[in-house]
Amino acid sequence: MNLRRFIPLFDNSVSEWALEARLLRWLTLVWLFIGLIMLFSASYPVADVRHDDGLYYFKRQLLWVLVALILFNIVVNLPLRKFLGMSHWFMFLLLGLIFVTMIPGVGKNELGAARRLVGPVPIQPSELIKPFLVLQSARVFGQWEQLSWHVRLTWLGIFCLVIVGILAQPNLSTASLCGMTIWLIALAAGLPYKYLGGTAFAGVLLAVLSVSFREYQRKRVMSFLNPWADATGDGYQLVQSLLAIGSGNTWGAGFGLSQQKLFYLPIQDTDFIFSVFAEEFGFVGSVVLLVMLGLFATLGLIVALKTTHPIHRLVAIGVTILMVGQSLLHIGVATGALPTTGLPLPMFSYGGNSMIASLVAAGLLIRVARESSEAEVIPLRGGGRNRPERLTQRKKF
Repeated sequence: MNLRRFIPLFDNSVSEWALEARLLRWLTLVWLFIGLIMLFSASYPVADVRHDDGLYYFKRQLLWVLVALILFNIVVNLPLRKFLGMSHWFMFLLLGLIFVTMIPGVGKNELGAARRLVGPVPIQPSELIKPFLVLQSARVFGQWEQLSWHVRLTWLGIFCLVIVGILAQPNLSTASLCGMTIWLIALAAGLPYKYLGGTAFAGVLLAVLSVSFREYQRKRVMSFLNPWADATGDGYQLVQSLLAIGSGNTWGAGFGLSQQKLFYLPIQDTDFIFSVFAEEFGFVGSVVLLVMLGLFATLGLIVALKTTHPIHRLVAIGVTILMVGQSLLHIGVATGALPTTGLPLPMFSYGGNSMIASLVAAGLLIRVARESSEAEVIPLRGGGRNRPERLTQRKKF
């Protein structure tokens, strides 16, 4: 085995990949590069004050990026069936860790939510479970007709446990994203509308109940409708975000010149990093970012349409929904189009768990692109002749 294939930026086999796989790889690396530059700018002031080192968060993120890129290269170079065969074990492990985070003393409470495990390495199971949720959803819904009702109901129950567990942390935004991803994969798989309608109603009802019983979530929804009514209270985050985006005008204030990141805009290196990006690069930069997301979505759908394997098709659709959907939800929150929630921007926001989940997910999409397009030509000989009579293609998995 050539170990260089698993080292970031040293994979010599890239030139042999299918066009879609190569384009997705370069787009992912460009997305990552822009995100790192943006994190450097957004996190410098707060890191300088908190840790006397403006590069504190940036250097830690670089270490996570290195780990994530190694995992990314492993994913794109191993057959997808291996990850599909392991996905349920990772699901069980991470589902258990999601509930462990709610144990006092084991889970780290931040901003009123227990989402991480206490320890030297910050593990956030609700982030890490995302790519495996896509894999297992594709695996279940891709062979729905061949499964017994016992197996179907078992996995539907496990998916519900994942969403309920994340919601109980509480983490409404991630729970909503995971629920929508599972639902859209089921829709793409062609499940009957009566099942989809029932689960959609149950999901909306669960979200309404969560908002109803948690006062801070209810206040966020109300402040989202009119943030200026309480600009120094519940609407403060959104007001500062809108001021940052509006200050960017057409071309932006310039890289590193955001004023709102100077302790006006809260959580500027994670939940509102797009606001800093929009202030520094303006309307034009924001449009370029949206075009990049559009290209990623287009390539993802092309890969899904080209593959003939139903489970692989659903993996491609699920990853595209996860990456692009989460990005649009983050942007929607920052621009006031959606209620204020804590959802990182993939490849941009600070956090090792989000970075690993994003690059592993992107690697899965590239792997689908490779397996759906790469083939070898096999000559079939017959009649005692030495020349091939016809050619067939066999996909390499």
